[in-house]
Amino acid sequence: MCIIGNNMVVRMRSTRGHTGNRRSHHALKTAQFTVCKKCGVQAIPHTVCVNCGEYKGRKVIDVMAKLNKREQKAKKQELVEKESK
Repeated sequence: MCIIGNNMVVRMRSTRGHTGNRRSHHALKTAQFTVCKKCGVQAIPHTVCVNCGEYKGRKVIDVMAKLNKREQKAKKQELVEKESK
């Protein structure tokens, strides 16, 4: 019986080029934003606006229902101010 030692040998070593090619899709991309047509807040494209709850000009989510009374009051005042501009 022949014992080589305690060293573990990598059987299929990949070159730096192969490793780089595999990792070429791991880069992070910068987030792209659009401006909401109703409230003017930056939003992710093709998604519902988190601030006003609208998508493509129609109300999709009732944002007020998810807030407590104090936050509802502040949100109503904010929307009124933006509409008056």
